[in-house]
Order: sequence, then structure tokens, then C-alpha cells
Amino acid sequence: MGPVGKIKQWLPVSLRRPLKQVALRLISVVRPELTPVTPGTLDLDELVLLLGKDDPVIVEIGCNNGSHTVQFLERFPRARIYGFEPDPRAAADFKKRLGHDPRVRLYEVAIAAQDGEADFFMSDTHPEAGIPRSWYDSGSIRRPKKHLEVFPWVTFPRTIRVPTCRLDTWYQQNGIETIDFIWADVQGAEVDLIQGGLQALANTRYFYTEYANTELYEGQINLAQLLRLLPDFQLVYRFRGDVLLKNKRLQ
Repeated sequence: MGPVGKIKQWLPVSLRRPLKQVALRLISVVRPELTPVTPGTLDLDELVLLLGKDDPVIVEIGCNNGSHTVQFLERFPRARIYGFEPDPRAAADFKKRLGHDPRVRLYEVAIAAQDGEADFFMSDTHPEAGIPRSWYDSGSIRRPKKHLEVFPWVTFPRTIRVPTCRLDTWYQQNGIETIDFIWADVQGAEVDLIQGGLQALANTRYFYTEYANTELYEGQINLAQLLRLLPDFQLVYRFRGDVLLKNKRLQ
């Protein structure tokens, strides 16, 4: 029996439930990965209420083929969206879909901890998996590790060199004051994004990112480590593979 259980056995029933609630809150602070999982994924209609404007600045890191970008534009018709995508296959599809939209700008670079270049591990899939296109959804500047076991149908047959940019470098060069929302899907490179983007993140209202408590890619940090790197952010929702954070210093 743990220490909370030992205390509870001496308490009247009326006090046991409040004690349990306090204990769970304490656990969630120390072990944020144990906070309850919200079913599904982020409701973009709720995001409209959270941001409270129809012209937000949205930064989409790992914008892939633009499918989420289209959804953002449907809900925020006056948004300014800056997308980053290093995989040339995904970037080509993005440009076909949104290349002429003046509200959107695409950067064909990987967000990283350093400006320069990096190896990019391109993903694909076995033909028998039945995916109707090249599987470019899992590529990363981090070498795949447990991903090969957890998702055995995803392969990484090719490595290319891609340009990299710190989020802070981009932020400083473009003179943006406040980022309303960052959507990050960087496949295990969350620590690289954060280390290279502390100034930009300090001026970001909401940050939505993938996370994993398994090292799917070499050097991937877990949720607890991610939150320790972002002490000014509070957890709003934890989904099974994503988390929404709010900057406590910004309204």
C-alpha cells in the first residue's frame, strides 16, 4: 500500500475522495504524462474560440501536403500561415494545393536546433500495406528507432540532405511580434524545435505538438521532458499522441 493509501485508511469516508483528488493533482504536476488522455484530437472549431480572432498568425511546422492548412484557412479566413516542410514529395503536393494562396507561405526547410543542413530520413511503406501514395508522413531529421518496431509497415529507404533553420532565426528575420498558434508535427524532433525556438515560443500563445513516451526516433524526448523545457506553458489537453499547451505569460 502506498503512502496515500495508508493515510486514507485512517480517514472517514467523506474525506477520502477529496484526498484522492489532491493526490492526483500532485501526481499530474510531477508526472505530467499521467494526466488524463482526452479522446480524439484537437477540435479546430474549439481553436477558433481559444484564439478569439479570424486573422491569427499560424506557424505550421511539418505542414506535409497542406491538408491541415486547408482546414485552418476554412476556420480562419484572414489568417497568415507560415508552413515548413523539408520532404520534397510533401512540399510538391502542398504547392499544388495551396501554392497560389496569398495567405500562405511555404518554407522547404526543416526546423532544427541549428541553421545549416541535416540528414533527413525519408519515410515510405511496403507495397503490400495498400497505401495509395508514397508515405511521406513519418520522415524526420531524427533517425528512426522504435518506430521501426511500433510501425513495421513504415520504411525509411532513403536519406537526403535538407536545409535547416532555427525557429528563432526565422522569427527574428520576419519581424513577427506574436505567434497565435504553432502546429508542430516534427516526428521526434521536438527537442530540436524547442532548443532552436525559445524566443519564438516565448511569444507564442498556443503550442500544439506531437509527443511520444517511447523513443520512436533517436533522442526523442518524452512528454515530461518536453514540459520541463517549456516552464511558461501549461497543459490544456493531452491526447494520445498530441498535446495542446498555453503560454501562461500571454493572453
